[in-house]
Amino acid sequence: MTSPIQELVQASGPLQSLQEKEIYDRTDAYFVRTREIVKHFGDVRVTYAVFIRRPVLAAYGLALSWLRNVAKAQGFSFDCQENYAEGEWVGAGEALFYLTGQFSELVMLETLLLQKVGSACVAAYNAYQMAIALPEVPFLAMEARHCAGAEMQELMAYAAAVGSRSAQKEGAKGFIGNANHGTAGFFGREKGLGTMPHALIGYAGSTLRAAEMYVKVYPDEPLVVLVDYFGREISDAIEVCRHFPEYAARGDLSVRIDTHGGRFMEGLTMASSYEVLERHNPGIIRHYCSDKERQYLVGMGVSAAAIWRMREALDEAGFPKVKIIVSSGFSITKCITMKQAKAPIDVVGTGSFLPKSWSETYATADIIAYNDKLRVKVGREFLHHKFCQKQDI
Repeated sequence: MTSPIQELVQASGPLQSLQEKEIYDRTDAYFVRTREIVKHFGDVRVTYAVFIRRPVLAAYGLALSWLRNVAKAQGFSFDCQENYAEGEWVGAGEALFYLTGQFSELVMLETLLLQKVGSACVAAYNAYQMAIALPEVPFLAMEARHCAGAEMQELMAYAAAVGSRSAQKEGAKGFIGNANHGTAGFFGREKGLGTMPHALIGYAGSTLRAAEMYVKVYPDEPLVVLVDYFGREISDAIEVCRHFPEYAARGDLSVRIDTHGGRFMEGLTMASSYEVLERHNPGIIRHYCSDKERQYLVGMGVSAAAIWRMREALDEAGFPKVKIIVSSGFSITKCITMKQAKAPIDVVGTGSFLPKSWSETYATADIIAYNDKLRVKVGREFLHHKFCQKQDI
């Protein structure tokens, strides 16, 4: 039985380009030359091991789907020994899967296959870690604007869904949706989620007017209002709540804090941020923390203190059911810090599950057997392990 994610993988879009000339143009030239040499001297059956040098979650479904479609279009076949189920933890250097087929047919596909493996596996790992760090908080995937084109966008949405699904198996709420329609199916939705960008507030001239415009066009939908455009997060949030008391009373109104890291939220300073945290989580600021963690607690931008202060202000004004959505750099470390601070977050919007250091996403493929004879470059003998286990060699 296939999962919703696997069904989307089988029907995925940008990754399924099958044009042979495009593959030829985009693959590394030495693979092209190798194919011609192998054809000249005689083809062999080989086995590739594909691995990554750091711990990841298995999220290579799109890569294998692409490979199967290429094989079908070009009229060849291959065998695949998958060593890990989708979403399963994989140790550094462990072979994700083995591919066995004719050398002349597989060698041309290594470059493009590896492009589709590493980054997705790392992003899935990051999404999982973030969801586990804040298990009671639902996440919204907002990766699209940080992606380099449609193919990467699809890979990252798929990865977030895989990581989220693993976290949900452990009781976390995980990623409940994403911010665009094209990849919403990975999260079991027909459409992406979201209400208004900063640009709409600039167009409207005030936060309240933007909210009024939104309600006029989308009267039957919950209202989420960005409140940092004018640097009046609390004032604008309360003004909108008072203008839409029925939305606030039934829990259909949320304020989204996206304060950038160059200033404090309205009414806060470094000193008052410490005071806010002391009121709600005494002692947290006395624990040892890195400079980055301290920034997340009491610094500029969307800090734990800022979130607590917004919750205070909403409750004091009589709007306890108004939700708080946060965004702006919610990485694994920031999520862990927010958990420690017990920040009252209702939803996190983030694209920070995208790999931060691209070099750690590099997947590698090594041939480990030629015509069933085990042979691999010196130092990579460990890649034989799972293959020999399952092949009973």
